[in-house]
Parts: sequence; structure tokens; C-alpha cells
Amino acid sequence: MRLQSTIITSAAFALAATIGVAGQADVAKLRNPTALNEQAPATFKANFDTSKGPFVIEVHREWAPIGADRFYNLVKNGFFDDVRFFRVISGFMAQFGIHGTPGVQSAWRGANLKDDPVRQSNKRGTVTFATAGPNTRTTQFFINFGDNTGLDKQGFAPFGEVVSGMAVVDKLNAEYGEGAPRGKGPDQGRLQSEGNAYLSKEFPKLDYIKSATIAK
Repeated sequence: MRLQSTIITSAAFALAATIGVAGQADVAKLRNPTALNEQAPATFKANFDTSKGPFVIEVHREWAPIGADRFYNLVKNGFFDDVRFFRVISGFMAQFGIHGTPGVQSAWRGANLKDDPVRQSNKRGTVTFATAGPNTRTTQFFINFGDNTGLDKQGFAPFGEVVSGMAVVDKLNAEYGEGAPRGKGPDQGRLQSEGNAYLSKEFPKLDYIKSATIAK
């Protein structure tokens, strides 16, 4: 099963108006993916504060170093703030990682990563990149609700796992399910053109990430 990577956009002006000068500087940094290339620590934790509560992801760089480095840089630079869990399928996974500002997400559209070898299994609680095929990882991720070991042979390489708050992940709103046209969830075309404004209007009950930070 392919976990397709999508692009989402929204008005950068509206975001800048709400996050202030410091936030604008962060957005400017996020527009330059090539500059966000710091190597991640061998092991680190990322704290996620969401609309349902907090959870913690522990990343093991040796599991998938290329992916771990990308995730580290995204978290460290505030990429996930106000990002929605736009595709939540009960018993399968919760997907996130599409930024709501057009200039940011479009900058990452071509920032594809080479695949990591699969060294860990997609068991419950593991965190993995969503892809649109080989060597297409960018900024989208999913958390496995169950033991989705069938994804291993398809090249999905976990780089971390939820070590605290999996009960919070389990509670993420799954009422919209799969995206259109196969399901009643967000339409990818509209996500690309309208971003968070579209989600807020048409899918107001989607859970979202308030902030994600590297644990001290």
C-alpha cells in the first residue's frame, strides 16, 4: 500500500499576521530546505503538543539516518507548528507533515530524500515517512496504529517511535478517514491550492500539532 505524499498550501500573509516577527523569521528559514541540513544526534526525543494532548517521539538515527536528519531539522525549526493530522485511518495510521503556508511547502516539494534501508519493522507506535514512490520522501510522516509489517517490504523505513503518549495518538480524530476521492477526507487538489484555510472550513474537527520541539 502506498502512503502518498501530498502538498498543502495556505496564505503566508495570514500566518505572518498571527505569529509575529520571530515567527516570520522562522518561516523565512523554512523556505530554504538546503540550509536545514544539520546532522541529528544518535538518539533524540521530540515533544509534540497537540489538540488532543502531548506525546513524545524518540528517534534512533541508526535506524534510518537520512530520514532522522530530515525529521530533526523540521522539528528544530518549527515546521510542524499548526500542522494537521490530515489523514487518520483507524487501525492503520495517522499521517501529518503538510505545512499550511504556500511558500514553505512549495520550497520542500522538490527536496526529495534518498530512501534508507528498512532496518526496523512498522510495528505499533513507530514513525515513518509517507512517500509517493522510491526516493520521494519530503516532509510527510505517519505513526502506525497497529503492526503494519506489510509496509516493510515496500520500503517504508521507521526512524523513531512514540515512547510516551501513544494513548493520545490513538485518540486523534479519525472521522474523516481516507482522503477524496476514495474517502470523505480532504481532497488533495484543494489542499494544494487552499491549505489550512480549506481544512479549517471543511474539516474543522481535524486534530493538529500546536508545537513540536526537540527535548532538552
